[in-house]
Amino acid sequence: MAKSLNIGKIKIGGKLPFVLIAGPCVIENKELALKTAMAVKRIAAKVKVPFIFKASYDKANRTSVSSFRGPGIQRGLEILAEIKKTVKVPVLSDVHSVEEVDRAAEVLDILQIPAFLCRQTDLLIAAGKTGRVVNIKKGQFLAPADIKQAIKKIEHTGNKKILLTERGTSFGYNNLITDFRSLAIMGKTGYPVVFDATHSVQQPGGLGDVSGGNSEYVPLLARCGVAAGCDAVFMEVHPDPKKALSDGPNMLALNKLEKLLVDLKAIDKIAKRSR
Repeated sequence: MAKSLNIGKIKIGGKLPFVLIAGPCVIENKELALKTAMAVKRIAAKVKVPFIFKASYDKANRTSVSSFRGPGIQRGLEILAEIKKTVKVPVLSDVHSVEEVDRAAEVLDILQIPAFLCRQTDLLIAAGKTGRVVNIKKGQFLAPADIKQAIKKIEHTGNKKILLTERGTSFGYNNLITDFRSLAIMGKTGYPVVFDATHSVQQPGGLGDVSGGNSEYVPLLARCGVAAGCDAVFMEVHPDPKKALSDGPNMLALNKLEKLLVDLKAIDKIAKRSR
């Protein structure tokens, strides 16, 4: 059973109820980011689910060189800092290079290591040295038991504030599949485990110059992840996924979030009781 971890006023892990990590894939603009953060907070508060806001200031691993990447680190961190202050929620974003880690750690409550970079030793060590919570997204190419090597790199810095995220495994070309045993295997490390329900339905590069996805299956996989005992659910949400500038095909529409959270709470209560 995972030990609990403090993220601001939020506790995650152990037999505690699941936490929601949610927000748009990328910061498209300040207004949309704030609007989404406030809307998700209202929904999460109504359903009584702890909430951490997520949005990337730079999507450095887009399929195409012409794809929208976000406002960049300076403007992006300014927007995240404002969300953190005005919406009063912890914030999470991706870090892609050693050079940006310390700067990002001045604002972020959680530094997220993208799945493609989960073996980058220097990046993991730099993130660990900040003392911030580090969320390692397990690579699509990585066996769940092998996440231990990434953990050791962060622990080497003395930092044991770690989250582990399952986001699906490469299955042939342009497809991902989730093996829910992964949550139990990674949970044996003693660290809280997150299930990413939206990237798990992604089809990397599936539309040629952009990634596709099957967002209709997000609720199904989210329910499966919670039933398997995950400590948090990661979902990218957007007021209008069809107009999203990144990952629209695999994002959950904001108006579908409340009903899904109600279902997840009921499942979580049973799953945590069985621990």
